[in-house]
Amino acid sequence: MKTATFPSLRVEPELRQDAEKLLEAGESLSQFIETALRSQIALRKANAEFLARGLASRDKARQTGRYIQAEDVLKKLNAKLEARKA
Repeated sequence: MKTATFPSLRVEPELRQDAEKLLEAGESLSQFIETALRSQIALRKANAEFLARGLASRDKARQTGRYIQAEDVLKKLNAKLEARKA
């Protein structure tokens, strides 16, 4: 598979210096940027999927008329949390 490139990114010198200061041993600035890009892509995908599940749940609740009270959900979550602590 061929690789592709991203367009050049112009930033303030301070931002580049800050990034270079945080590089780990043997890590290049390109690797750092690629890692950050992959991380943001994963985060945005997860956020989009979370939102889609929430909207689907809302629509299902509207269709069925079956809703769950927030306090009931919180009770169950707290019970799970306490069980994990024990």
